[in-house]
Amino acid sequence: MSDFDLALYSFPVLLLLIFLRIPIALSMLLVGFGGTYLVTGTPLMTLNQLKTLTYGTFSNYSFSIIPLFLLMGQFATLSGMSASLFRAAESFLGHKRGGVAMSAIGACAGFGAICGSSLATAATMGQVALPELRRYGYPGSLATGALAAGGTLGILIPPSVILVIYAILAEQNIEKLFVAALVPGLLAAFGYIMAISIWVRVFPNSSALQERKPWIERLRALAKVWPVIAIFLIVVGGIYSGIFTPTEAAAVGAAATGIVALVSGQMSGAKLQKSLLSTAMSTAMIFLIILGAGIFNNFLALTQLPQTASLWVGAQGFSPWLVLVAVLFMYLAFGCIMDSLSMVLLTVPIIYPIMIVLDFGMSPDDFGLWFGILVLIVVEVGLITPPVGMNLFIINSMSEDIPIKDTYRGVLPFVLTDVVRVVILVVFPSITLWLVWFIDSF
Repeated sequence: MSDFDLALYSFPVLLLLIFLRIPIALSMLLVGFGGTYLVTGTPLMTLNQLKTLTYGTFSNYSFSIIPLFLLMGQFATLSGMSASLFRAAESFLGHKRGGVAMSAIGACAGFGAICGSSLATAATMGQVALPELRRYGYPGSLATGALAAGGTLGILIPPSVILVIYAILAEQNIEKLFVAALVPGLLAAFGYIMAISIWVRVFPNSSALQERKPWIERLRALAKVWPVIAIFLIVVGGIYSGIFTPTEAAAVGAAATGIVALVSGQMSGAKLQKSLLSTAMSTAMIFLIILGAGIFNNFLALTQLPQTASLWVGAQGFSPWLVLVAVLFMYLAFGCIMDSLSMVLLTVPIIYPIMIVLDFGMSPDDFGLWFGILVLIVVEVGLITPPVGMNLFIINSMSEDIPIKDTYRGVLPFVLTDVVRVVILVVFPSITLWLVWFIDSF
């Protein structure tokens, strides 16, 4: 068996291990170690990777941004910002048909701007919004579907942990990726709100209306979300004004969010310890997945699979757009069985070299930004598609009286809006890139 054949067979083996419920990080480690041994014929290189690759990967300064953004999300959860965001959105939208569900989407978008984690956004907003949705008579399918979809905004609206990882893997500018993600993120929120609006018109008895809030109450509710606006402006404004690097901005954001949690009276010694421990556990999990993907991708590099695949695709004369559509469909399929982080770490080192040599009529830098956002959106869809839609399980676990099949059914309209959004962004790349071009012009 040739090395190339060995690389091809490694993928079904990896998927089999995942189906057997072996953790993805461990599955990639096992396949990577085993494949490297079969290629080299010696265990020494396999063992050396534990020393050289581990140090080489995690001594990268850019990776320090991950625990800082995770800690920022932990502090944001403690500070009560999620409830303030939901109340503010509800005061403006609650009197509309489907307004409480729309408020949950708006609050998810706001919380995602200071969290950076889809799972944390879904879990936090679920605790705040789900009781209100049930109180106003929203069916379980719509309530859980809307919150699961809204949680995905945490991965797209900057700052985003997975965007940072993509930037490192594809050697892209983190600041520009954050800018490029902003408009698609807002389009996602708009699409979800439109899905709710259509739902409640097709099924007019699916929700009750709140009384219209007077403007004085709206302004009071809006005033309570000033910490979210301030932190977002400090972090994002600091990056683009050149005051902070992204890593420094993450540190400042985590400190600012921690201060808000302390001032709000929500921070105690026990909660601080829990936040630090949760951040450490999440960081360890992410770093283990990064290490597993690194060892697996090193094995693939030894077999020359990425280079061979890139040359083969280029020699076939396929339309670049056809290849792009095939890759996006592949991500949709992978999203049904893998978590988003593992998918990005496993595929980007293989797929990106293939895509970058194709001619899409744009510069390599622009393509890297545009392709990254498309990948992120399709990965985001994987968070709400069965059978491994993590957001679906998180939200459904908070509402044990709602069957999981209802949650699956409820999320379908939101998945359809995601598909429409992907098509729009593929056909019109300028929607993703115009804000980057605008900032670069100054």
